[in-house]
Amino acid sequence: MFDSIYSSTVTASQFFIMAAVSIVTGFLYSWLMSFRIRSKKRFFIVVAIVPFIVSAVITFVEGNIGAGVAIGGAFSLIRFRSAQGSADEIAAILIAMGSGIAFGMGFVGYGVIILLCMAVIFIILSVLPIFEHKGMSEDKLLRITIPESLEYAGAFNDTFAHYLKSYENAGVKTTGMGSMFRLSFKIRMKDPTEEKAFIDELRTKNGNLEIAVLPYTEPQNQL
Repeated sequence: MFDSIYSSTVTASQFFIMAAVSIVTGFLYSWLMSFRIRSKKRFFIVVAIVPFIVSAVITFVEGNIGAGVAIGGAFSLIRFRSAQGSADEIAAILIAMGSGIAFGMGFVGYGVIILLCMAVIFIILSVLPIFEHKGMSEDKLLRITIPESLEYAGAFNDTFAHYLKSYENAGVKTTGMGSMFRLSFKIRMKDPTEEKAFIDELRTKNGNLEIAVLPYTEPQNQL
């Protein structure tokens, strides 16, 4: 079970055995991961077929990992077509690629173990209350729209000092045909439950114009 099914020359039957096992296990792995990762259906379809795609490349280059990596590097040219994924999504793809290398070398038993065991480990670690620091509030992106007549430098400092643990200027741009400014800040609340009171106080200073508090992501443009 843990020996390579490939002989010196890969036969059609050996290849189809590897393909069947990698595809079936890949879909089972993707189905298990779907319980803990919030993503679109297309993402899980791609994750399911990645083990077979990688294994096919490794098989066709006759187990030469260097050549396989070089060929895989060519596919990185499509990077500009895809958005940056979450840490969970990147981990899911890396696990699928790792199993694909095992399948491509003919070690179908190890490939199955990598996929299924890592899926179970991922689910268990996601459920267990470890690496959670409940006393830490997460970073948010604050966007404040103000009229051009308002001198925004320091206009909200007292409110920030009262409600925020930390804040950082993330930029400013004009909006509304230049009649308004949009200020962006990376913020961290002292108490997340006071978010509404925080926004209400800001509204009294920006003339009740638009205010948004969003998840903060880096390094994409936040304006």
